[in-house]
Amino acid sequence: MKSISLYVDKETYLTSLHPFTKLFFTAAAVAAPLIAGKMSGFFLMIGISLILLISGGLLRKALPLVVFSGMIMITVFLIQGLFYKDNETLLWGLGKLMFYREGLLYALRLGLNILNMLLSFALFVLSTDPFVLVDELERAGLPKKAGYIIISVFQIIPQMTAAKTTIMDAQRSRGLETEGRLVTRAKAFIPLISPVVTSALINTRERAASLEIRGFEAKARKTFLIERSVKQPDRLAIVILILLLAAAVLWRIFG
Repeated sequence: MKSISLYVDKETYLTSLHPFTKLFFTAAAVAAPLIAGKMSGFFLMIGISLILLISGGLLRKALPLVVFSGMIMITVFLIQGLFYKDNETLLWGLGKLMFYREGLLYALRLGLNILNMLLSFALFVLSTDPFVLVDELERAGLPKKAGYIIISVFQIIPQMTAAKTTIMDAQRSRGLETEGRLVTRAKAFIPLISPVVTSALINTRERAASLEIRGFEAKARKTFLIERSVKQPDRLAIVILILLLAAAVLWRIFG
């Protein structure tokens, strides 16, 4: 059965780690640079995330996020470099457009923060089976309905993408032109909107009926087929992350 999540099961050390360990890494990766208050912290965590993505064979899947963050950073640089409220030191001008040092440094900080968050979340999403994550969260006391919402969030993008691809293939087989110039692609995209939305609504209704048949609203205590435990690599990773957060706090106080 084809997977409908962003999870990539490459059977590496990343996929074998406990979901809570990777969730803690994401939180620590986002929080540590903000606590330290230095841009070097963003570079450090971005470097760590990239190393983990490369070693886990996930960098190729994360590249679209890097490209997306690059587009955001360009926009932020333009806006803040021109209009940041504390702009004073002129760096260069392009006609009537004047770029200032203060705005560009502020934009760099924002851009690094965005890239850091995207890479850390990409590492978590790509290396964590959403069903395993929800199982562990429910074992820890999360309500079943909240777990269902989390699963739906993880699956919504792959489901919409798969539905779009199927509908485009069907319309292409009926003679609809979907390739070529930008105008042609735009015309082909408009007829896709209604089928994709309708398909999503139908899937939601069918899933709700399927859950009811399987006793989703049952009040009985849920049991789990697989017992998972926190292993030695998880403990080591958590200790390292705690030390990293402690170092960030100390740097903020004394640095």
